[in-house]
Amino acid sequence: MGTARQSWLLFAVPTSLLGVACGWALAQPEDPSPSSAVRALCLVLGSAVLGLAALGWWSRADSRPLLRDQRLWRLSTAVAGAWMLAEAVLLSMTAAEADALGLSELSVGRFGAYVTEISAGRVDLAVLVCTAAATAWSAVAFRRTDARLPVPVLVLAALALVARPITGHMSQQVLGSVLDVVHALAAAVWFGLLAALGLMLRSRGDWSSWLPRYSVVAWRCVWLLTATGIVDAAVRLGGVTPLFDTGYGRIVLAKAVALAALLGLGWWWRRTWVGQAAAHRISAEGSLRRAIVEVVVMAVPFGLAAALATTA
Repeated sequence: MGTARQSWLLFAVPTSLLGVACGWALAQPEDPSPSSAVRALCLVLGSAVLGLAALGWWSRADSRPLLRDQRLWRLSTAVAGAWMLAEAVLLSMTAAEADALGLSELSVGRFGAYVTEISAGRVDLAVLVCTAAATAWSAVAFRRTDARLPVPVLVLAALALVARPITGHMSQQVLGSVLDVVHALAAAVWFGLLAALGLMLRSRGDWSSWLPRYSVVAWRCVWLLTATGIVDAAVRLGGVTPLFDTGYGRIVLAKAVALAALLGLGWWWRRTWVGQAAAHRISAEGSLRRAIVEVVVMAVPFGLAAALATTA
């Protein structure tokens, strides 16, 4: 039953695509890139890989560290492998879009030029290399206990997740890249750690130990995410009117609404679920259900973020 329930976390994929669809609708008459759907999938998968690695690292001093659990590395291999494939598709799509071509029209020569001569292409290729390395390390760690070190996967996942934001439009502003890195990592840790808890924890005692610890980190991530998002939007939009008059602004507004809803849900969970879990007053299945709900809802702003990243 636990594995079946955990599979419901996969509903984060369609809800992230729902976020992309909402972003497309809000952006009209501007048109976000079709690749934003794949980008959303990459964000969700990458955050999950980061969360699994972070959970393994965080448990290193525990009496039964999760980094020694073969399940963590099996999951990391599977999710990182899916992320790598999604990044390969995204790289091909962005290479085709750079030349205003359909994916089927992209030649090897044009693809090679994109990844060697265009900065965005080199960044995309670097991201793909990072995901491939994370997949390879996870696969080796699954087979060999002496390789079960989460730091390499943690670093590779973090680099892959921040590579595009750090070279985006905010990179031209003072401390802009720093703000984007903090924003991207805060979102990834918030989402990824909870997804990792849902995938790894099995008992009431596990949730009692881990959920209060996650709750503290989650709130810090939320406030970092909020602060950096406000600064980013203020710099990019330059006023209140563009929030309503531009596609970019409307997507930003939708992200703000989604974040506010998640803040409300998080506040309610802290008042109810976290205390109940800490006191062993809720079953592991009950905690898993709540984690699934939050992860699935959190995926919506990830989709909005993907649409935003490809909106002029």
